[in-house]
Amino acid sequence: MESLIEFTLFAPRNQGAVLIGSFSNWQEIPMQKGEDGYFRTQIQLKDDIYQYKFRVQTKSPNFAPDEWVDVIDPRATDVNEIEKQALVRVKDGQRIVDTYVWRHDEMPLPDNRELILYEMHVADFTGDGVDPDKRGKYLGVIAKLDYLCKLGINAIELMPINEYPGNYNWGYKVRHFFATESSYGSTEDLKRLIDECHGRGIRVFLDGIYNHTDEECPLMLIDRNYWYYEHMHYPEDPDNYWGPEFNYDNYDEKLNVKPAWKYIGDVVQFWIQEYHIDGIRFDAVRQLANFEFLDWLAKQTKKHGAVKQFYNIAEHIPDTSTVVRPDGPLDACWHESFRYFIIPSICDKSFELEQLKQILDPRKQGYATATNVINYLATHDRQRVLRELGDAGIFDAEAFKRAKLAAVLLMTAMGIPMLWMGEEFGEYQQKSEDVTEPRKITWSLLANSQNHNLFEYYRKLIALRKQNLALQSDSIKFFYENAKDKVLAYSRWDKQDSHVVVVVNFSPLNLSRYEIPDFPTAEYWRDWFGNCEVEAQDDSLVTNLPSYTAKIFVWQ
Repeated sequence: MESLIEFTLFAPRNQGAVLIGSFSNWQEIPMQKGEDGYFRTQIQLKDDIYQYKFRVQTKSPNFAPDEWVDVIDPRATDVNEIEKQALVRVKDGQRIVDTYVWRHDEMPLPDNRELILYEMHVADFTGDGVDPDKRGKYLGVIAKLDYLCKLGINAIELMPINEYPGNYNWGYKVRHFFATESSYGSTEDLKRLIDECHGRGIRVFLDGIYNHTDEECPLMLIDRNYWYYEHMHYPEDPDNYWGPEFNYDNYDEKLNVKPAWKYIGDVVQFWIQEYHIDGIRFDAVRQLANFEFLDWLAKQTKKHGAVKQFYNIAEHIPDTSTVVRPDGPLDACWHESFRYFIIPSICDKSFELEQLKQILDPRKQGYATATNVINYLATHDRQRVLRELGDAGIFDAEAFKRAKLAAVLLMTAMGIPMLWMGEEFGEYQQKSEDVTEPRKITWSLLANSQNHNLFEYYRKLIALRKQNLALQSDSIKFFYENAKDKVLAYSRWDKQDSHVVVVVNFSPLNLSRYEIPDFPTAEYWRDWFGNCEVEAQDDSLVTNLPSYTAKIFVWQ
């Protein structure tokens, strides 16, 4: 049985467009242009999968005026980049993405305050340590979900998964916004990954690249200056230009539409409704520089996310409280300054006490709540902790000791902690300088005692954070500091009488029987690492503080 299937292309300034595809033996099918700027045609199709593309008279300045060019549908949900074709699937007389049936939509998912984020690149995370047929695939991530659950992760942030040229890339120059990277697997495989995450109580966030696109994005070929700034948005900052930039200022008065707003709004709606994602990390927000658009888009995500919580995260470097609520458009910002001051402190490069206090208590930087900042020690864009330590001449046991100190700060600071894949066991590969150069996680490191010990350390810290509401609160107080000794002590608490104290020795000296005055009052404290009870007497605590070590005390 055949059904009438419609094909549309929004190209309001273009003179002509036709449809060509496997269903017409690649012969041109005329399309009619409406007053709303859409070219349309309808054809009779049986249930099957078909290849197609559009042929349009381009308005882009890098072609001859009105030259006919072949373009992939900018709204294609499946793409064959090699053949330069879109794919459309017809089933039961309807266009569909696939036939996946969701199983875990009713599972409760963690609140934003409870999150332990884990950033990963699908191919590198699964390049080893899984069955050969699952390497570099969404199915390989599924095979590693039990590992992430054991670690305590309850949210993953996937680096860009939109279709890109070739079979390996970081994906930060998007060509096809509605299609998922085919080398990672099928659309069903991606849905199965997200569904399996939800079944384990893990939220899934995507990297959203809405500032710029690849030079061969179909919109570039159709009508470049309708969708993009004609010239560089910020010519004074050429180092942060990554490709043609969406023009969110362009308003089409005739059609009463802001084309870039509409397109990216539809992209976000599609990913939320089709793939059930739980949040977005907005790339290059500083360069995008349009808070009005971001505010509108963030409200769209909340509306399309319906009953479940949705988390909008900005990558704005340097970080700033102006981009987050209550006054900014998004929920949270990558807290780059956290890493900026922690890493030098553990590498013997500097010790800036006031700055450390500011990043541990981001309210001092103008942020309002813990959910406003995403704290991290490393990301895909930054060197790993052990690499930073090694570059500073710190290796082996001493390096792992300082990595543990950094881990305590990450898990006990005010804010939401995020791990870059492999940090939890001491991956030390150098950051890739080429986005097309794989950096597969070295899973075999987990067999080494020091690496496994670091993993266990992270696992216990994460468990403490998830179980102890004080570490998820907006409350933190620095009650003791000694710049000369490089010692800092702070307390965390919440309204349910949960209370945690952290004492940090940033110095290379072992401080024996060190007295910490004004210690918070409690009948007993438990030394969480030592697993023993301690008692503060006369409002002070005396304890041994090994070099570059943090101690955690939990109120009994």
